[in-house]
Amino acid sequence: MSSAFTLPEDTPLGDWVFKLVAMDADGDELYYTIEGDNANYFAVDHRTGNVTLNRKLNYEEKRTFLVDAGVTDNKNVMVYKKLTIIVTDRNDNKPIFQDEPYFTDVSENTPVGSPIFNVLAVDDDSANAGRVYYSIEKVNPNNAENHQLFNILYNGTVVLNGSLSYNNKSTFYRIEILAKDGGGLLNGAFIYQNSTAYLSVTVVDVPDLDPQFLGEPYIGSIPENSPLGTSVVQVLAIDGDKDVNDIIYYSITNTTSLFTISNTTGVISVSGNLDREGVPGEEVQLQVVARERNLNIYHQVAQVSTIVTIGVTDINDNTPQFYWCADYPACNFTGSPEDNFTGDIEEHASARTPVADLNIAAYDPDKGSNGTFQLYLQGPDALAFSVSPQKIVNEGVVQVLVRQPGLVDYEKKPTMTVEIVANDTGKATDCCSFATVTIHLADINDHRPEFKKSDYKLSVLEESPPGTVVSSNITATDPDSGLYGEITYQLLPASILSTFTVNEISGTILVANGSKLDWGIRSVYYATLQATDGGNLTGTTQLEISVIDINNNAPVVTGSYNVIVNEGQDNIIVEIQATDKDDPDTNNSRLQFEILPGEFSSNFTINPDTGVLKSKGPFDREAIPLELNGKVVVTILVHDLGIPQLNTTVNVTFLVEDVNDNAPRFNSSFYEFSVQEGLSGVFVGSVEATDADQTDINNRISFLIVESSVGSNNFLINSICQTFGSCQGNLRLGPGVEFDYDRMQPKFFNLTVQAENSDFGGHVDVDTAVVIVNVLDVNDESPSLVPSPPQSIEVLENATLNEVVAVLEATDVDTNHSLLFQELAVICFKGSASAGNVCQKWFRLESNGSLLVNSTEIDYEVCDLVELSLRVKDEITEMGDPYSKNETLKILIVDVNDNPPVFLNSTGTFVAIPDYPVGFQVAVVMAKDDDSGVNSVISFKLSRVVFISDTGLERDYENLFKVQTTVEEDFYAGSIQVASNLDGSLKGRYQVTVEAKDHGIPPLNSSESLDIFTVDQTYRVKLEFSATLKEVQDNSNAIEIALRTATNSAVYISAIKEASSNFRASGKTVMEAYFIYKNGTALGDELVTKFIQNSPEQLKQLLGMGLLLIGPVDVTEPSRDNMLLGVIAGLAGCVLLLFLIMILTVIGMKKSYTRKLKSLKSLKVASTFSATPMQQGPAIPGTNQYNKEGANPVLGFTLDPIMDLGFEENPSFEVASLNSLDENMVDASESDPATPAVKHHKEDAQCQPNDREEPLKAALESHKKAKPKPEGLNRIANKPILNTTDV
Repeated sequence: MSSAFTLPEDTPLGDWVFKLVAMDADGDELYYTIEGDNANYFAVDHRTGNVTLNRKLNYEEKRTFLVDAGVTDNKNVMVYKKLTIIVTDRNDNKPIFQDEPYFTDVSENTPVGSPIFNVLAVDDDSANAGRVYYSIEKVNPNNAENHQLFNILYNGTVVLNGSLSYNNKSTFYRIEILAKDGGGLLNGAFIYQNSTAYLSVTVVDVPDLDPQFLGEPYIGSIPENSPLGTSVVQVLAIDGDKDVNDIIYYSITNTTSLFTISNTTGVISVSGNLDREGVPGEEVQLQVVARERNLNIYHQVAQVSTIVTIGVTDINDNTPQFYWCADYPACNFTGSPEDNFTGDIEEHASARTPVADLNIAAYDPDKGSNGTFQLYLQGPDALAFSVSPQKIVNEGVVQVLVRQPGLVDYEKKPTMTVEIVANDTGKATDCCSFATVTIHLADINDHRPEFKKSDYKLSVLEESPPGTVVSSNITATDPDSGLYGEITYQLLPASILSTFTVNEISGTILVANGSKLDWGIRSVYYATLQATDGGNLTGTTQLEISVIDINNNAPVVTGSYNVIVNEGQDNIIVEIQATDKDDPDTNNSRLQFEILPGEFSSNFTINPDTGVLKSKGPFDREAIPLELNGKVVVTILVHDLGIPQLNTTVNVTFLVEDVNDNAPRFNSSFYEFSVQEGLSGVFVGSVEATDADQTDINNRISFLIVESSVGSNNFLINSICQTFGSCQGNLRLGPGVEFDYDRMQPKFFNLTVQAENSDFGGHVDVDTAVVIVNVLDVNDESPSLVPSPPQSIEVLENATLNEVVAVLEATDVDTNHSLLFQELAVICFKGSASAGNVCQKWFRLESNGSLLVNSTEIDYEVCDLVELSLRVKDEITEMGDPYSKNETLKILIVDVNDNPPVFLNSTGTFVAIPDYPVGFQVAVVMAKDDDSGVNSVISFKLSRVVFISDTGLERDYENLFKVQTTVEEDFYAGSIQVASNLDGSLKGRYQVTVEAKDHGIPPLNSSESLDIFTVDQTYRVKLEFSATLKEVQDNSNAIEIALRTATNSAVYISAIKEASSNFRASGKTVMEAYFIYKNGTALGDELVTKFIQNSPEQLKQLLGMGLLLIGPVDVTEPSRDNMLLGVIAGLAGCVLLLFLIMILTVIGMKKSYTRKLKSLKSLKVASTFSATPMQQGPAIPGTNQYNKEGANPVLGFTLDPIMDLGFEENPSFEVASLNSLDENMVDASESDPATPAVKHHKEDAQCQPNDREEPLKAALESHKKAKPKPEGLNRIANKPILNTTDV
């Protein structure tokens, strides 16, 4: 029966898995059982030995395990055999994503192709079922662009495949990732397992945009003289990068001292003295820059600018001031104001006579009502005088006039004083400016010239020529005679003289400059006419000269008149608007409208008073001359009713939009054309049609072939409009359409062609015509390969030279043809890769289509596919292509088994340790076969195993090793494994010959020998630890790494067990291990100790894990006294044993006597065997068969437990009295740390009290005491344990 069984992990519960079979020489009925820690996996039929699965298998939890198969005949002790259960994997696990959930942040400027995240899915299955493949199934937001935005590589790396944008695209993506394994068997079916994970990608905004101002434009206003810090307007800018939201700083870039801006809030406030009168244009424009605190991703300043307009409004912050001004209005009021003026006037000057030589001008720079001020007089002589004018807006000349001439008396007061007060607020206090006027009186005659009236109202026509008399009857009289009675006349103020003048002698008022007389600019003038006598006495009168309007302005039409109307539209109304600048209360500005005669004047009417223009009927675009392009122009005359009448004209343009109200018409209702067969896309003929509409969109004609026409799909027609409203439809054969005259019926096509246009409103006007197309016959057919493409052919790589491997055929539909085959190119492939030009001469294509082998060098291993490009030529084709299309013939090279397996070089050294369990791999060979398919499949077997001892002796072994074949990626591997227990006493090497054989017909093989060096049990090193068994087992990996690092060797741990109480060391746990180099040599305990002492770091680690002592296995400290005591005890044991045998002999039990004789015989036989690792087998009475080495403690020899020694069972009372081991202990932990110890009790054994020591026990004690003293790690006498201080 095999000792190893392979079970798939998906084996159903209750299925039969294997059968236990044993032989009994006596033919007794056998009873079977399975024991051990893993026995609960199976249920066994105790009588038949059939074993069924009782517990679910799981490859991922336990791949191999041991069970003890037991058999008994209920007469003898139960016999055990260890069975190895190998669990094979099935695809029962999905790929599991690790470390979920998945989140990542990605900058929006991440370059395309950058990895953004790594996902990992782990499938606990093996081989293909454990390989994980990734794919992206969906990307949310779910659209075509986003699905291509990301890519995932074979290793789970998610790569950006497109550009991101935080502002213009999504800021979040959810990627659905599918992990799928490579598939495998499960419950008899091939399935795939998969799982899904989601990767959340958040797009991180980066600073790549400039800031943006909100609420532009910025316009504000503020009164002048506002306090410093007064807020005017606030600008606001935000970061263009929504999620960055950088801090914005503001600044004013153009130079200004009037305003400042808060760099953080954007509030613009007053920073200087605001004086509207000092601000040009009464407004200030500021250029404000908003700048982000941080540089953008291009390491540049991110900023934007805007213009802020601030108007400075006026307040009444200036009092009117008086200035000395001799040449008004040329005064610019830039000098200092005056408050003292001096003038002269004759005594008794008539009322309203101005004081001479004052030259006073008043000025207030404020605006509007703030610059309007009142004038009045105060002071001691204010009653004698008046001020003129009494109200001034902004600026004006100020005169002091005589108010009461009687009070102006030189004899009473030669100098008079008045104070002019200018008040622009109306308040009594804090309101005014003052100017003191000192008037010096001249002593003159007492009479002065006088006018009949104090004021006169005159009129004059505007634009009157110079010299025109305004008035000739205004004169003054002076009763004085002589010189004082002579009067001369003068107009005041001097500024009036630029418009009017006066005859100094007659007083006649004349026009000086008629160009200044414009009613529209100034309709009234005020002046003072002064009369002066010979004594320079003056009299004055006030003149009011009104300008009379004349008809000097022609009407002005407001705007332009371009009206778009649709063809056919009626009742069109347009209102003409005009103005006249002449006096609105006269006929000079009263307007009339009329239509001037023209081409279209009869189509309209106009209201002469309102200017409303109306159409008489609908428009017809086609009635408008074509050259006018749909424009209708009507000229309107606008005139006033003044004398003379003035007028102007305006054109009213109507653009008549064309309406598609005319259908296209063919020039002919029938057309006939012809075309040769075999031509594609050629021109066939043209049809023509016209449309009377005047615009391209309405007179453009489209041609189409009515689908109901037979063969219409063979033709195309396109429209070309060469002249206005006239189009041509060019009929052509469609691309790829070629007619075959011999095969078609009938030989012509009857087509209906339709001409249409559309106004895009759904209405289509059409006209149709019949087109006959006749097909003309031409010899133009090309040959073709049959079949096309040609079928692939297979050729053995050992085909003979000139062998015909294929005959190709071709055809031509033309009646007469001469066909020749032509070879064009040859391409060589091996797999999917190019094989170069190796196959160029392998085959030869004859002109008749025969394909022959042209070379003896055809080799599948260098080229497995030949692609032969070829074509067929028709030598008598009249026109067209004489060649067939290029075809590719695929020649598949078929492999033959012409390559034997080849072993791959192996540089390793192989070692066999006695403690290796059955199934343990000790060596690996590798081979590959260059053939393909079944010819490349390799199986390994061991043809010979020879042990060569260090002395040169050779010995053949069978069934000591086995080989297991596995398939790797591109080669086959042979795992050489232990098949039965190794002999630990052998020193030398095993020479193993491995044969590799392929599966071809006939099969080919090759062999290779390799050496496996043995390591005997003398190199087994014991390490004692103060830690508990569980602690050492938990730390076994760390201990192994530390030992391997310190010794630079491979460490094989053969056992971990609790320390025996016989040991004097204080450690609780013992670990036994081998230390092997790659060259096959092993380390003893001394070298191991030395290497560890020379590695402080590893020594520290081992001490930390409780290391106490390093020494050889079975370390004891015997002394000479102990040896002597051991000899005595041994002799005593022998005496006791002989005494016991004699007692039993006296009892006269023949059967027992026979058993003892056979036992002695078996001991003698056992002495010829060398030590081997422990095996489970029949118990040997009188020996401790089940100790770790399987050695006889009496003789020190290792026994072969499988060997049948021919013992017979005694009754229970004999067993109790004769068997030295009534209770056999199997400490499984010594060979397998994972298997707990199992006690096997002989339930029928009776323990009898006996105060005599058994001989075997005495021999054991003697043997133990007689062993030589081992040398421990510290090698210091009388030290029972390892002292860590010494280490």
